[in-house]
Amino acid sequence: MWTPVGRGRWHGRALTVWATSAAHRGLLEPRLTPSRGAAAKSRTADRLYSSADRKEKIDMSRFSVENIRNFSIIAHVDHGKSTLADRLLELTGTIDKTKNNKQVLDKLQVERERGITVKAQTASLFYNCEGKQYLLNLIDTPGHVDFSYEVSRSLSACQGVLLVVDANEGIQAQTVANFFLAFEAQLSVIPVINKIDLKNADPARVEKQIEKVFDIPSDECIKISAKLGTNVERVLQAVIERIPPPKVHRKNPLKALVFDSTFDQYRGVIANVALFDGVVSKGDKIISAHTKKTYEVNEVGVLNPNEQPTHKLYAGQVGYLIAGMKDVTEAQIGDTLYLPKQPVEPLPGFKSAKPMVFAGMYPIDQSEYNNLKSAVEKLTINDSSVTVHRDSSLALGAGWRLGFLGLLHMEVFNQRLEQEYNASVILTTPTVPYKAVLSSAKLIKEYREKEITIINPAQFPDKSKVTEYLEPVILGTIITPDEYTGKVMMLCQARRAVQKNMMYIDQNRVMLKYLFPLNEIVVDFYDSLKSLSSGYASFDYEDAGYQTADLVKMDILLNGNLVEELVTIVHKDKAHTVGKAICERLKDSLPRQLFEIAIQAAIGSKIIARETVKAYRKNVLAKCYGGDITRKMKLLKRQAEGKKKLRKIGNIEVPKDAFIKVLRTQPDK
Repeated sequence: MWTPVGRGRWHGRALTVWATSAAHRGLLEPRLTPSRGAAAKSRTADRLYSSADRKEKIDMSRFSVENIRNFSIIAHVDHGKSTLADRLLELTGTIDKTKNNKQVLDKLQVERERGITVKAQTASLFYNCEGKQYLLNLIDTPGHVDFSYEVSRSLSACQGVLLVVDANEGIQAQTVANFFLAFEAQLSVIPVINKIDLKNADPARVEKQIEKVFDIPSDECIKISAKLGTNVERVLQAVIERIPPPKVHRKNPLKALVFDSTFDQYRGVIANVALFDGVVSKGDKIISAHTKKTYEVNEVGVLNPNEQPTHKLYAGQVGYLIAGMKDVTEAQIGDTLYLPKQPVEPLPGFKSAKPMVFAGMYPIDQSEYNNLKSAVEKLTINDSSVTVHRDSSLALGAGWRLGFLGLLHMEVFNQRLEQEYNASVILTTPTVPYKAVLSSAKLIKEYREKEITIINPAQFPDKSKVTEYLEPVILGTIITPDEYTGKVMMLCQARRAVQKNMMYIDQNRVMLKYLFPLNEIVVDFYDSLKSLSSGYASFDYEDAGYQTADLVKMDILLNGNLVEELVTIVHKDKAHTVGKAICERLKDSLPRQLFEIAIQAAIGSKIIARETVKAYRKNVLAKCYGGDITRKMKLLKRQAEGKKKLRKIGNIEVPKDAFIKVLRTQPDK
């Protein structure tokens, strides 16, 4: 007897499949294919969710608050933070022991290429100690001064830190800065002296430095070699003994802090959260204190170091949360999440990052504007310290003026745009934010404030409109071997710096503190410092407000016509040097014309530097073989008159590649 066993579609037509027996039905049933749309949907769903469903979910309720430790690893660049994190992951069985375990938590391509940590990464470790199961939430942080915002954010989710110091190099500038970040947050500090296996390692000297600079007794220091795994077990024991458990209450309403987030094109925003109170589970409705929108939690879990879904997350734990936030503006770092009908006092969040460097960013081709806009929005979710302002230029088209925390931050952002979103951009020379105090009540009414901030040099107000200009200053800390002290001081004085302090941290290392104008260090100061100290000096800085400065707006003229894109703000004493450098760069970049081009740097009506691009010249004397000199003079005079006329009516169009060469980030020669 024929019986229908299923329905399907073939070439768009509905079909019914029939079979005569159970055996035939068994053969035919697996071959049934649903409609093409349904099949595509099911394949997409499988790809999105099967990986999460296949993982065995961990029961997080077995970790009581007393058995949780949240800590960060902080250090100067290249002192072995990521290597120590690798060993801790191996010791706790989070990852298998192999020779390939290098920078496991550094997931970005730019991090692996440069060998530095750019993004703070979280990992939850499960560790047995004296019969108790502990949950250790580790956050590996960046070491470079440009990413100190990442460090300060990470510390908000911690109760203690491991301060790693290189046994060979000793305390460096960023070690000092990171220690004080932890100290101000009132966290427990465990000093760890790393790289004791090196031939020139001197742990005893470093112990004395730590005692002198940080006032931490030398017997609290743990000497390890993260590369070889020597003594790393003691670090885990110290974390359990010296770092307190989080002070939280699981019975209180949910209060979760979003301290980081990433964007996934399939699942939307993945938020890294630290739970201060309550419990969150899949299916819960949550509200964002920032947007007041309600979301449904699709998935919660811990990073182990990859995503590991769990049934619930409890107060005191650090994990990730996916709640269907599809718009890049919804994931505000520093936001507080809570349950409906149980509103809570929002957590203080984070002090917004203050940009130190501004640069123009434009697509190489204007047709790529929308793609680049989408890429910038998605990348700023992951890197919330970048500020974005719309901007446009006659030569380069529509773009943005982006604010960064430093030059390396700018380079890394550009590299991530290229690698992760395949976007090529033009980045202009970095500038710093200046301020101007307006003089008249009419202008104050027009701008709606007395003190205006200038991030685009083209908007720099005239001297007649202001009472004074202000430039940003920073307090720089330089740690250098004492044999380079004289050279370092000369470099600082050449950059208009004022010495504030000088202290010997041991017999042969000096810590210098200087007040620098920010625009003097923003481009090439770090490179100059490293080259004159053979790479031994280290540099760190912090914001120190604004000071009055004698600033001028320098225009670049081509045959008397102003080129708006090349306007720069400089200190009056440096105007001639900078103007000459830009004129020389333009001379090399501009194509020659049939007439002469005068490239001038001007302050107001005063020309301070000039270069000339010579005209192409036809040899009009080629047909004169001998003969009277007056004949030759007549031909040359006629040619000169023609050139003069051409120069009057000739229009200089600066080609885009010439702009790119001049504006592209490069230190002054």
